[in-house]
Amino acid sequence: MTHAAPVSKASGARHAAVTGRTAGTAGTAGIAGSTWAARTHRAPDVFDARTHAVARWAVPVVGGLIYGYWAAANARDAGPITGWNVLFGFVCAIVFAAAYIGVRMLAPVLRRELHALVWTAFAGIAFGFLYSLTGASVLRSTFMALGVSVFVLAGSFYHYYTHEDAAGHPVN
Repeated sequence: MTHAAPVSKASGARHAAVTGRTAGTAGTAGIAGSTWAARTHRAPDVFDARTHAVARWAVPVVGGLIYGYWAAANARDAGPITGWNVLFGFVCAIVFAAAYIGVRMLAPVLRRELHALVWTAFAGIAFGFLYSLTGASVLRSTFMALGVSVFVLAGSFYHYYTHEDAAGHPVN
């Protein structure tokens, strides 16, 4: 048989300060109307503004370099590395990074449905291009890109639908 420990006013206040629940709502953790259910949780920001500023440029650059290397390797098809192959890789890296930055700047001003659709189109086109470099037919590359796009759309739509209101503002 389980017994509840006696709660003094001092320990109840400490509990409320730590958990955000009052003593009267200790057993109502999931019930609407309680102070616990009314609170919203936002992940803590563990990085400072400088780290975010660096990441704002480092992610597209590093992602572009990885994408360019991958595209050049697919186009090379286990052949020798040539100057044209290196140039192709760097051009792909620049285009990928520019498109990523463009999508990242454009998408947040759109509603959540279009926000998810823009990221889906970006991912599908990027994957489809890489897949087409393997020598696969255009039809197969298209269907593979659509397959990837379905999963990206499902994930991004769920994310934006649960993290934004209908006007596109973040929900805190």
